[in-house]
Amino acid sequence: MPSDTIVTCFPLSESDANSIRTAAPDNFDVIVANQENISEEIFKASVFCGHAKVPVDWDRVVANGKLKWIQSSAAGLDHCLVPPVIESKILVSGCSGLFAPQVGEQMMSLLTGLIRRSPVFFKAQQAKQFIRRPTDNLFGKTVGIAGLGGNGQRIAQILRPMVSRILATDCFVESVKDLVDQGVVDKILPAESLEEMLPEIDILIITLPLSATNENRIGKKQFDLLRPGAYVVNVGRGSVIETKSMVDSLSSGRLGGAGIDVVEPEPLPESSPLWGMDNVIISPHVGAQSPLRIPVTIDLFCQNINRFLEGMPLLNQVDKTLGFPLPEHRIHFKW
Repeated sequence: MPSDTIVTCFPLSESDANSIRTAAPDNFDVIVANQENISEEIFKASVFCGHAKVPVDWDRVVANGKLKWIQSSAAGLDHCLVPPVIESKILVSGCSGLFAPQVGEQMMSLLTGLIRRSPVFFKAQQAKQFIRRPTDNLFGKTVGIAGLGGNGQRIAQILRPMVSRILATDCFVESVKDLVDQGVVDKILPAESLEEMLPEIDILIITLPLSATNENRIGKKQFDLLRPGAYVVNVGRGSVIETKSMVDSLSSGRLGGAGIDVVEPEPLPESSPLWGMDNVIISPHVGAQSPLRIPVTIDLFCQNINRFLEGMPLLNQVDKTLGFPLPEHRIHFKW
C-alpha cells in the first residue's frame, strides 16, 4: 500500500500523470487534483506539485503535519509561500527561470512593438489607413535589466546583438559577474543601486520576483530618473511597479511607452486608462506560456523527486525568507 502521496494541481494528461508515477517510487500514490477539489485533496499530500488558484487553508495544511515539499508549477510563489509555510520545515521549490526562452520572446514582442509603434499601426489597420507615422530604433539604445536571474540573463543574450549597452542590477552580483567577462552585459550593479543605473538607460526591463523588498519598488521617483522618453517593459511581477505612477508618467510623456505582461491588479480593470493609451502594449500574463510548459515542468519535478528522496538540495529550491532561490540552487541553462 502507498505510504506517501503526491498531489498535483495543474493541467495533466493521463500520460503526464504516468510520467510522474514512473519517476516516483512504488510506495507513492499520485492524485491528479484540480482547482475544484485541491483545497481538500491537498491534505492527502506528502508532496504537492502545482498552483492552487483557490483559497487553501495553509494553517490547517501545516498543522496536519503530512506535507513535506511544495513544487510550484509557477515562478511566482505568493500562492503558497505564506507565513505558516515559511515558518514550517516544508521545502519549497519553484519554476523561476524555467521558461526564460518564452519570457524573452514575450519581452521582445512587447519591446519591439513599442519601438516600432505597433499599437498606432494596429489602429490604423482597423481604420484602413495606410499612413506612414514616426517610429523609433532599438539600435543604439542602452538597456537596463532589473533582475539578472534566469529570465534576465536570457533577455540580455537576446538583446546583446541589437543594442549599444546593457546594464543590470542583481541581488547576487558575484554570482553573475562572469556575464561581464563574457560580454553579455556591460555592467552589473547591486540591487539597491537601481537608482544609479536609471539615468543611463533608454529602456528598463523588469524581471524582478515578488518579495517584500520589491513591492512598489518602481514608482514616480524611479520613472523620473530615467532618460526622457524611456520605455519600460515588465515581465516580472505586476506589484513591482506602482501602477498609478506609471499611468501618470505615460500621460505626461515622461515615459515613451510601457509593455506590460504583468500588472497590479490582475486582471487590469476595464476602467484603467492604460487600455486606451497608444504608447502601451498589454498582454495578459502569458510570458511563460508555451506548448512545452507542462512537459518541461514535469521534467523538473521528476528530477526533483529523485533529489528529494536522496536528501539533495532541490533544483530551484527557494530560500523561504527571500522568496526565491539562492544562486547555487538556480537552474542554469546553456542557451
